[in-house]
Amino acid sequence: MRRVSKIAAACTVSVALAFTATACGESSTESTGSDKDQMKIGMAYDVGGRGDNSFNDSAARGLDKAKKEFKAETKELTAKSGETPADREQRLASLAEGGYNPVIGVGFAYQAALEKVAKAHPETTFGLIDSVSEAKNVSSIVFTEEQGSYLAGVAAALKSKDGQVGFIGGVDLPLIKKFAAGFQQGVTDTNPKAKVQIQYLSTGSDLSGFGSPDKGEAAAKGMLDKGADVVFAAAGGSGAGAIEAVAGKKGAWSIGVDSDQAKDPALSKYADTIMTSVVKNVDSGVYDLVKSVKDGKPLTGTQTYSLAEDGVSLTTTGDHLKDVQSKIDEAKKKIADGSIKVKTTT
Repeated sequence: MRRVSKIAAACTVSVALAFTATACGESSTESTGSDKDQMKIGMAYDVGGRGDNSFNDSAARGLDKAKKEFKAETKELTAKSGETPADREQRLASLAEGGYNPVIGVGFAYQAALEKVAKAHPETTFGLIDSVSEAKNVSSIVFTEEQGSYLAGVAAALKSKDGQVGFIGGVDLPLIKKFAAGFQQGVTDTNPKAKVQIQYLSTGSDLSGFGSPDKGEAAAKGMLDKGADVVFAAAGGSGAGAIEAVAGKKGAWSIGVDSDQAKDPALSKYADTIMTSVVKNVDSGVYDLVKSVKDGKPLTGTQTYSLAEDGVSLTTTGDHLKDVQSKIDEAKKKIADGSIKVKTTT
């Protein structure tokens, strides 16, 4: 069974960076290099990009590790809110045409564009994070988000004073519903009398819910006003707003997502109220794919990073879980051996 390792922080990038902008307004970060045989890695981030303190940053850590280890040249492009599918296709195509291999799309929103570009560039290996593609030259990197969220639900139920907790999803989509489902099940399995408020910040093709801290803050304040004392936000950059709101409520806890948000420089001042973070080790998925290409044996098909393999986990920064850790460990064991089946939809 594959063992997925954790990477606590991004490596320091020492190469020179050049910043440019395209006609569609995306941001670009490109490292410089002169070796024609140098490995070239292309990364297309979702909305928020590097620096979102969450999902994209986790992918960036994997890129940074691979870049340092393999002395690779990299180019990073970032999606913008409100862009068209053609914009995503153009972004991926520019990387493939530039000789970058692998080319990695961070987020399910890249699937249609990535499959089209992958077909046009059969010699390039593509990585698709958080969605599954049947294309032959694509490695689909997915996670059992619901399992990590279940453990967060166990912790929330045990730490809540009155059994009133909340879940904020960035966008009402199947992927985010996996987080909600696991969290809700973990809460109610632990405390059948507990109540879980669930709210999404946007719906359908409107992905603004992943990049609007003000919406996250407003949603969290609403939940706190209704009695919640634990709020879990699986909402990308919007989660920062929720964490800030919770920090302003005495006795309340927030739960972060995708990165150890208590260690993030932008959020560390709230570390005393961040109970834990549900981490998807996107960095491991990115690194594993890059290494496979470097080794001449590119991964394709679906690569699933599960709780049993530490593909998802809870962070322990601040030791806020020490009084409930035994219960969390018990739940983790039961999920791993199949005694607990975690739902993927509410």
